[in-house]
Order: sequence, then C-alpha cells, then structure tokens
Amino acid sequence: MPQALDQILVHLITSTKYCTPSITPALRPRLYEYMAGTLERMGCPSMQIAGTTDHIHVLFLLGPALAASHVIGEIKKSSAKWMKTQGVNTFAWQSGHGIFSIGEPQLDRILNYLQSQEATHKKVSFQDEVRWLLKHQKVAYDERYVWD
Repeated sequence: MPQALDQILVHLITSTKYCTPSITPALRPRLYEYMAGTLERMGCPSMQIAGTTDHIHVLFLLGPALAASHVIGEIKKSSAKWMKTQGVNTFAWQSGHGIFSIGEPQLDRILNYLQSQEATHKKVSFQDEVRWLLKHQKVAYDERYVWD
C-alpha cells in the first residue's frame, strides 16, 4: 500500500488521585474544552469528553505518528497544571488509566454512554463502572492495583 491509512479511536478513562471529587460542575466544561484543545494541538481530535467530579472519559482519534502513552501523559500533565491555575491547588490525576480501542461500529453506542455519565453515576459507582469495562473488554487486572 503506497500510503498510510489509519483511524484509531481511543477511549481513555482516568480518575482524580484517590478519587477526590475535585472536578466541580462549574469547572467541568472549561476543563473539557482545555483538554480538547490540547488534543487538537497534538493532532488527536477529541470526539467526546465527559465525566463526573472524580473521573473523566475521553474519546479521541489517535494521531498517526503518536504513541497513546505520550498523548495520555500530555493530557494529564497539562490539565493538572490548568486545574491548579483555576484554584484547585492540590489537584492530581491518579498515576494509572484505562485505555480501550473502539471500532467504528461501536462509536454511536460509546458516544451515548459518555453523554449519560451524570445519570450513570447516580446508579453505578466509578469503581463498578471500571470493573464492568475491564470485564467487558476482557482485560485481566488485580483489584489491589487498580485504585490509588
């Protein structure tokens, strides 16, 4: 094939350190906008960013020349610095994250799921959500090391 063609959809989930509820409803839209801008500058357009007070989901297209770990590190580092400029001086992301590849046929379902985060977390805890996602994606994990 004479040219590189790619479309890698990535679903990132990460939590605030110790699941501290520090992403207030007032900050949330601005944080998401900041993160979307960071992704755009890296050549990784965001499709949806959603979450609650203690975690976020980011759906984005991975740029062709970038490693997912680099993009995630940059998103977390820059957004943590931004949160501190907004007066959340102790803000930090947990050290780990969940990252899943999404196929085009799943896109609408994932977008709907992310848009319903507030409603979902009235019924399901973040920890149970992550456990379900890991089981659904068939990711082996050790419960002792999932939460900071």
